[in-house]
Amino acid sequence: MHTSICAAVALASSLLALSACGSSTTSAPTSAPQPVPPVSTAPSTASEVELAQQAATSAYLGMWREFATAGATSDWRSTSLGQYAAGVALTNLTRGLYADHHNGLVTRGEATHDAVVRSAEPAENPTKITVTDCSDSTAALKYRADDSQLADSTPGGRRAISGLVELQGDGSWKVTDFAVREVGTC
Repeated sequence: MHTSICAAVALASSLLALSACGSSTTSAPTSAPQPVPPVSTAPSTASEVELAQQAATSAYLGMWREFATAGATSDWRSTSLGQYAAGVALTNLTRGLYADHHNGLVTRGEATHDAVVRSAEPAENPTKITVTDCSDSTAALKYRADDSQLADSTPGGRRAISGLVELQGDGSWKVTDFAVREVGTC
């Protein structure tokens, strides 16, 4: 669509210039003709790649935000997780929430994230983006749902996370897999 609009504008400009040349008036132009800048028919690859990286990072962070929201009640049936996660990632999140629900645990607080795009494949038009993260779970701890007591004395901490975010058939980006390492890995 963009290409046809640009072509129409270029064609209209050319026709106006030709009709001015064929005019029967003898007056001289009042100013020198201005050169027409070249029309780009395709957006730059860099901007497409940057947009893909931003969308993938947003999906990654959205997944963890929704996981924290669902964790407050151990809502393993949360449909919000499916907006940001699919496949193995969604399965692992819902299983973790189900285990907490079954064990009478909830999570209070939210981990912080320092997500960075590590790679994009293919480079020119990414469909898979790897995000690395140094997450701090110090403020996100497990509590017993029945008496609000801390579930264990193990504090959270900084841990490395790697996530695979993939372009879906509907054009959305979703985390399809992730790996969380132990506290102290970043």
